[in-house]
Amino acid sequence: MAESDKRMMVFAGTSNLELAEGVAQYLGIELGNVKISKFANGEIYVRFLESVRGADVFLLQSACEPVNDSIMELLIMSDAAKRASARKITAVVSHYGYARQDKKSAAREPITAKLIADLMTVAGVSRVITMDLHQGQIQGFFDQPVNHLTALPILADYFESLSLDNICVVSPDVGRVKVAKKFADMLGGTLAIMHKGRPEHNVAEITHVIGVVEDHNCIVIDDMIDTAGSVTEGASSLMNNGAKAVYVSATHGIFSPPAYERIESSPIREVVVTNTLPVPSEKGGGKIRVLSVAPLFAHAIQNVYKDESVSELFDPDFQL
Repeated sequence: MAESDKRMMVFAGTSNLELAEGVAQYLGIELGNVKISKFANGEIYVRFLESVRGADVFLLQSACEPVNDSIMELLIMSDAAKRASARKITAVVSHYGYARQDKKSAAREPITAKLIADLMTVAGVSRVITMDLHQGQIQGFFDQPVNHLTALPILADYFESLSLDNICVVSPDVGRVKVAKKFADMLGGTLAIMHKGRPEHNVAEITHVIGVVEDHNCIVIDDMIDTAGSVTEGASSLMNNGAKAVYVSATHGIFSPPAYERIESSPIREVVVTNTLPVPSEKGGGKIRVLSVAPLFAHAIQNVYKDESVSELFDPDFQL
């Protein structure tokens, strides 16, 4: 298809309008006109108020609270676009819901991350753009292309601006060591690892710190912060082991209660997250700093639309 015949249309769900508007601003376009409402019983209704026939449609949505409504809204938007004869439908999911349920850890458990992928496929999604999945292998749950972006460069730029000395990047568990090592290389720091146990969901116990953290500015790097139990426990352990200061960085700031209270009462100096999930403006101060990833998503959307490379710019596993 000739470039002159192609047409990009970007629509936003209701979950993270601030990020969607930022993406549209960087793309130099207006968000598409779509009506999203609810019936009295909570059922979601979607109707595109302009033609999407033959268009490359990008649907911006984040799986934030209420998570199930956000996911269902995306599925219904995709189904509506498919039935309205959109040429391609790309789901731009800044935070992928149910990503922590990516394998069976005990008998008779679901693999809900795969279920979400199946639902998106059936709804008509032909490509997914997402950021810092809980596990990169989730890409394999799709038969469609998945562009897996990372916020590491944006987070690294911020910490470089602080001009910290004696940096030690700390992995919160063994599963994040590869990412922590790359982040440490970006900042020219050393690496440490915390050994974490989970006696139950949203409960973390830090049993050991492996590596030298004494007299270092420690940066704990994770993919998400939910109730902040892990990072606050980890910060206390690091300070007990002689750390000079503790910073925490994550792509997705979920901040389920009592996260804000835990962070404020913890020894953490600053928590740095991105706006893949909306953070209330009154909370985006004090110890919490929010960085925008709108430029990354806008650049990825532009490259996908123009059939240009995305992996060379954003793939977290590229040239490790």
